[in-house]
Amino acid sequence: MTFMKKILAILFAIVLPAFAMADSCILPEKNPFMGTYQQQIAFGIGQGFDTGILLPPPVRPVPFYIGTIQYSQPTTFFRIPARRSLNVSMTLGLDEKYGWKWQDFTIPMAYATEDIALFRYERLYAGLGAGVGLQAQENKRLGAKLIFEFKVTFGYNFNDEWAAELFIQHFSNANTAEENNSYAFYGLGFTYNY
Repeated sequence: MTFMKKILAILFAIVLPAFAMADSCILPEKNPFMGTYQQQIAFGIGQGFDTGILLPPPVRPVPFYIGTIQYSQPTTFFRIPARRSLNVSMTLGLDEKYGWKWQDFTIPMAYATEDIALFRYERLYAGLGAGVGLQAQENKRLGAKLIFEFKVTFGYNFNDEWAAELFIQHFSNANTAEENNSYAFYGLGFTYNY
């Protein structure tokens, strides 16, 4: 099975059950990410994993972390509720593991993203996102300043203002450079709508 077929199979496995049990995300009364609010700020932290695949299994944790601040506004993507965001992240590497010096990858990043709502069920929601941006410097693991981001999000709305989100986040250079070993994180974030 080719790499692209594996990606499509994973996405199909995520999306099909979601659509079967969910409320319609096409023109809902409220944006699942933001309700009726027009601005959102989010804070997230994540644990790094050593992997070269898009959606990593959480089996090879490494001393590599990410912290993110995100500002978002609501939008739509082909009539599906979405949010468009500006993100500033800082990775933090400590020590060595699996042959990598993770401290060499402590680098700030800035990137723009768009997340679309796949489904919502009462207070629960899920989404997929993608983005593009820059990291401050090239390194041996991700040999380009240009970065592409892919994200899967599962959220829970505590009320109209606050939500918690679990996420899987992947960064790569999309093979625009010779080295492309990617960064991968599992994390937790909190959003505030205003």
